[in-house]
Amino acid sequence: MKTHTIELQRIKSMSNSHGLVRARVDAAVQTAQPRDDDAGHEPSSTLVLTVENARVLVLLLKQQLADVDAKKARSQR
Repeated sequence: MKTHTIELQRIKSMSNSHGLVRARVDAAVQTAQPRDDDAGHEPSSTLVLTVENARVLVLLLKQQLADVDAKKARSQR
């Protein structure tokens, strides 16, 4: 598996359809180098973002999930 370091620079938009939440973002993606402190762990990609972008992401996700819940039939809520 290839691992990457993904630096989220800007969230442009979010939408949801057919059970997927899609985000358009500006991001810098680099191949991750194995780190010494990860010994014994499976390799994984890392998402890096500022606190401001994290707050925006949380607010947008809450909005998208509320939209999904609003579209569900009353029996599924």
